[in-house]
Amino acid sequence: MRQKSSKGSYSQQVSSSLSVHTSAEGLPASLAHSTLLEGILPHDRELIAGVAERRNILDNVIIRGGERAAHLFLLNSGRAKYYKLTKSGQELLIWWLSPGDVFGLGTLLRDPPDYIGSAEAIKPCELLVWKHSAIQELLIRYPQLSQNALRITLRYLSSYADRHAAIITETAEQRLAHTLILLANKSGHAHSTDVEVDITNEQLGQLADVGLFTATRFLSAWRRNGAITKKRGKVLIQAPEKLPVD
Repeated sequence: MRQKSSKGSYSQQVSSSLSVHTSAEGLPASLAHSTLLEGILPHDRELIAGVAERRNILDNVIIRGGERAAHLFLLNSGRAKYYKLTKSGQELLIWWLSPGDVFGLGTLLRDPPDYIGSAEAIKPCELLVWKHSAIQELLIRYPQLSQNALRITLRYLSSYADRHAAIITETAEQRLAHTLILLANKSGHAHSTDVEVDITNEQLGQLADVGLFTATRFLSAWRRNGAITKKRGKVLIQAPEKLPVD
């Protein structure tokens, strides 16, 4: 059974002191290719990374929706989910976070709002974390960060708008197939015979706005026609042309 921390979410536990974390190998690939640092020179990227705190999170909540935004997070490795709780306590899965993804963007504002949603580690995660005061200083020195943050925000908004439109314009099977292909392109692991996506039937269904029973039925049909194979917590795409994306 999952053990929840009694000390609150991770954002309430981050140390107030920041230290430099630059490796001999240079900037982590997830940060080097992140939209957050686009248009910023390599040396300056290292300086920005150097004032972040590096934290390892296992199976635990990172931030909770409704808490005051106090830290900006970049996922360096691992996997996390971003979701919003309904009034009934049900999780509405909004985004599947992969290395390079950023969340807690409200922290870039001088008077930050509350976190919109919650983030929770699905696999052990390494995070780069900037506290609010550090981000405010970096924004003065590197105004490009504000432009990049806006670009990331618009990308998230566009993806969610596309998802909402798909509910009206696509069948449940098409939404499930499109979501699987999107995840494969974003964070899949390519092998010689397939592309492996780390996700369960339930999680895939939530991202596609499809019920668990319906998602499982479609995945079983795709397995029978040779489009995919299944492993525990994984979907392996073997013949994407057989998926009903049109």
